[in-house]
Amino acid sequence: MITTHDLTPTVMMPAHDLTPTVMMPAQDLTPAAVMPAQDLTPAAVMPAHDLTPAAVMPAHDRFPAAALAGNTAMGAALRDFEGRYPAYAGTAVLDDLRARDYTRLDATGHVYLDYTGGGLYAESQLARHRDLLAGAVFGNPHSQNVPSRGMGARVEATRAQILAFFRASPEEYEVIFTPNATGALRLVGESYPFGPGGQYLLTFDNHNSVNGIRQFARANGASVTYVPLARAGLRVSEGALARQLEPVAPVRGRFARRRSGPATGSLFAFPAQSNFSGVQHPLAWIAQAQAAGYDVLLDAAAFAPSNRLDLSRWHPDYVALSFYKIFGYPTGIGALLVRKPALAKLRRPWYAGGTITFSSVRAEAAPGEGFYLTPGPAGFEDGTVDYLGIPAVGIGLDHISSVGIETIHTRVMCLTGWLLDALGALRHSNGAPVVRIYGPAGTDRRGATIAMNFFDPAGVLIDSVRAERRANRAGISLRSGCHCNPGVREVALGYSAQQMAAAFQDKDRLRYQEFLHVIDGKTTGAARASLGLVTTFADVYRFWEFASRFRDVPSDALGA
Repeated sequence: MITTHDLTPTVMMPAHDLTPTVMMPAQDLTPAAVMPAQDLTPAAVMPAHDLTPAAVMPAHDRFPAAALAGNTAMGAALRDFEGRYPAYAGTAVLDDLRARDYTRLDATGHVYLDYTGGGLYAESQLARHRDLLAGAVFGNPHSQNVPSRGMGARVEATRAQILAFFRASPEEYEVIFTPNATGALRLVGESYPFGPGGQYLLTFDNHNSVNGIRQFARANGASVTYVPLARAGLRVSEGALARQLEPVAPVRGRFARRRSGPATGSLFAFPAQSNFSGVQHPLAWIAQAQAAGYDVLLDAAAFAPSNRLDLSRWHPDYVALSFYKIFGYPTGIGALLVRKPALAKLRRPWYAGGTITFSSVRAEAAPGEGFYLTPGPAGFEDGTVDYLGIPAVGIGLDHISSVGIETIHTRVMCLTGWLLDALGALRHSNGAPVVRIYGPAGTDRRGATIAMNFFDPAGVLIDSVRAERRANRAGISLRSGCHCNPGVREVALGYSAQQMAAAFQDKDRLRYQEFLHVIDGKTTGAARASLGLVTTFADVYRFWEFASRFRDVPSDALGA
């Protein structure tokens, strides 16, 4: 297995030398290169308003990724890439997988680079799930008839499979099914024992669903503290974190907790990988924070799709996941992986069908409030879980395990290293950079998510929404905006606390349209390209070609 720090980035060719003449040998052609010409159509997956008719679309924008295998410039770049990243050759199983199980990508000529937004499902996943549903009768696992008991057994088997995938001991961890990672985070936020004297500590780099937990913390009297980022590299200030992680009370034992009272807790939350910049934060923080008296909430949604999360080595108290980000299907199912002692601290603010063992209306005002919450995961799974969809999670985990998460990691980091170098080498004729990367310029301690903005020769920022529209017309899927991570966006783009505070000071008196006017000019974000399971060199090369078309073009000449 290749590790991130082994991937030393090197630019494959000077920025001015964009037309090598060496032909690519036939053995270097990807399977997609032999696709019939009639299949080389523009992407059919773009929103209707972004579609440009093929008759008027520039020829280079209609060129599918598969056809690039015959491009002489790409051939030279591919050989250079393979020489610089020899570990890539060990990931050929993913080329076979794409040719067999993701045929729609090359059939439509589409370049998909939004894996952090959502993974892609394999055709075999759908077929296997359909065959399962078509071949048996399944009922609601809350019932005790035969179809329901069979379904209940499959749900429990999937829980066990999830624990095994993340190498989590069933003696230590439980799996709670949620609608997504946000649902898992909300469960922690609404149920965690925040109180006076407790603290919610979190990094600037966090998804909005982690930021939103501060509302629960403040409502219950806990303090809220953010650990800042350095603008260069967008990494957390280790010194600032160390100062915050001073023990709040005496410590005893590996997972001991210090409390100002039996119902008060302190929680530290951070992402294993930034969904904005791709920065990977040290998992060693988990034990460091626990030793200082904090429970630890780890957002693993952006990390898990292409990195090994080994819960036999790292022991966060709460882990939030969305399965569609790992393998595309099903959507609408996530999980909270929770250590059993940490689960015992959570107190639901309400109860619902599926979460209780017994309840009463007549006894609602009596001591005990007329209900008994079921212990364990069932007490946190409101209503009926998506029992028909949950077996598809197991199918998806089988799919990833068949190629290996380490193989996926090796591939995406090789491609990320090349793409970072290639984008960084792009210059206008006056020497000004075409692309500005937000986050690490190399592959050390980062993942396969790259945030950037394009700039014209005069240094004028080209709004990421405009860049995304151009990418849509070229059959390339990116994402634009702040990516639900305002802390990183504000640091990366230089927004001050005063600028942002001004946007909210009158929010309760403003109508929605008035509020939109107030924040106009403060919503600039970044374009994000994120690589994943079946990304190929042809994909990243085509994106680099797309980026190179911004060279020497004034912003006002680009169109909408």
